[in-house]
Amino acid sequence: MNDANVYVTLALSGLAGLGMVVTGCLAGWRGWLALKRTELEQCHDQAMPTPTAGARIEIADLKERIRKLEAIAAGVDL
Repeated sequence: MNDANVYVTLALSGLAGLGMVVTGCLAGWRGWLALKRTELEQCHDQAMPTPTAGARIEIADLKERIRKLEAIAAGVDL
């Protein structure tokens, strides 16, 4: 009978410890999400600069490369 009490006590203390760890991790996760939310809000508040001509050309070049890679993946001859 004494062994059963020991096992029950150990199981309950392990469960309580696990509950504390999970609660701490959940609080940290919520804090991290709040931090990321404020970072996103600050990013949206700032005015986005207009892209330069060089940046537009580079983006167009990257889009063309993606089209070519998709054509290769689909088996289409260019």
